[in-house]
Amino acid sequence: MKLLTLVLVALIALLQYPLWLGKGSWLSVWEVNQQVIAQHETNQQWKIRNAALDAEVRDLKQGHDAIEERARSELGMIKQDEIFFQVVESNENNTTQPDKSTAETP
Repeated sequence: MKLLTLVLVALIALLQYPLWLGKGSWLSVWEVNQQVIAQHETNQQWKIRNAALDAEVRDLKQGHDAIEERARSELGMIKQDEIFFQVVESNENNTTQPDKSTAETP
């Protein structure tokens, strides 16, 4: 009777092994589900980015205002008969001062 019980327990353990540790185990399924969730989040971010790029392309194809704005901001272009003024902010740190580390002390 003890031998039969031992054989049945061993058989149950062998049947449980693939469920918990095999190729299609619960752990593997959970890991794949986590990867699927992460990929869905990545895909959603790419969809948002693609929609923004698509809107920008449509705007550049249809409107001249967007083209003019890009030409002014990125290429520094101006219209004919316009005067360009460049405002340079003074930075007090850019003034030249003698290096204190090499100055001789009397």
